[in-house]
Amino acid sequence: MRKPRDFDSELKALADKAKQLKERRVRDLGALVTATGADALDAEVLAGALLDAAANSDEAKGEDWRKLGAAFFQGKSRDSASGPGQQPEGTLPLDGGATSA
Repeated sequence: MRKPRDFDSELKALADKAKQLKERRVRDLGALVTATGADALDAEVLAGALLDAAANSDEAKGEDWRKLGAAFFQGKSRDSASGPGQQPEGTLPLDGGATSA
């Protein structure tokens, strides 16, 4: 005879996984803010810029932002981002900017 499924524990495991994913997303967004230098902006300025970007309906402007972001992740957007401390493509410094050897 088959063992009955424990739906409560499965739901709890899924809820825990969802919570972990949300926490990781928040950490990654915080790391992105820091890596781009936007942490130097006032919270109100950063929030206003993000709200403007989220409300953007101009496809050309959005494509320009996408290209700028892609260049950032490839290490081409800022001269200070190049060099031996540069992060691999598609990664963010999650440990305060220190790179492992």
